[in-house]
Order: sequence, then structure tokens, then C-alpha cells
Amino acid sequence: MQRGSSLKRNGQFQYAYHRGQRSSCRELTVLFVPGARSGKALVGFSVSRKTGNAVTRNLMKRRLREIIRPNLPRMRPGLYVIIIKEPAVGADFGTLKARAAWLLNKQRLLAGQAK
Repeated sequence: MQRGSSLKRNGQFQYAYHRGQRSSCRELTVLFVPGARSGKALVGFSVSRKTGNAVTRNLMKRRLREIIRPNLPRMRPGLYVIIIKEPAVGADFGTLKARAAWLLNKQRLLAGQAK
């Protein structure tokens, strides 16, 4: 992902948790708050400690970053928080990619989709 397209501050995550539109599947949850000030999509990842040790959590974040990266230019402007759940650890890359695409399509978050 590009350097300026990620959420970094706790306040940004909290804002998305409280104001975001939620969509979930077994492995992932996507929170979306429309209209970021910068006019682009800002994405953050959240992984619980219940998911595993630090190596496992970082692996999951790296996988999701790689899944989101090609879609980033097409994503609607706003704040995105992607919550990675425990079942995602056992899922392969293809399954995670399909689930992420399904969630983005379900909320119509990619450009070219009607609201």
C-alpha cells in the first residue's frame, strides 16, 4: 500500500468504530466512514491478540495489505478499518481475497458501483 493511505492514529480507528457502516463475513469485518478530508481512501487493519502471536498477526496484516493494494485506487474516499477475525488464520490467500472483494462489493465501496 502507498505510504499516505493508511490509518495510524487511535482517534481515526475510534471514529471509524463509532461512525462506520459495518459489513461482516466469517473471516473479516469492514467498517467504512464516507468522505475523508483528503479525498482518498485511508485503510487501517485491526487484529485481536486472540488471533495468535505477533508473527501470526503481522502475517495476516501483510496478506490483507496485499489484497487491498490493487483495489485502493478504485475504493471510494473515506476511512476503512478492516478487522481480521480468528478464522482468517486458517484461511488461504485466495479465500481471504474472495471474502474481501465480496465485502467491498456488498457495501458498494468500489468506484463505478451505484450507491
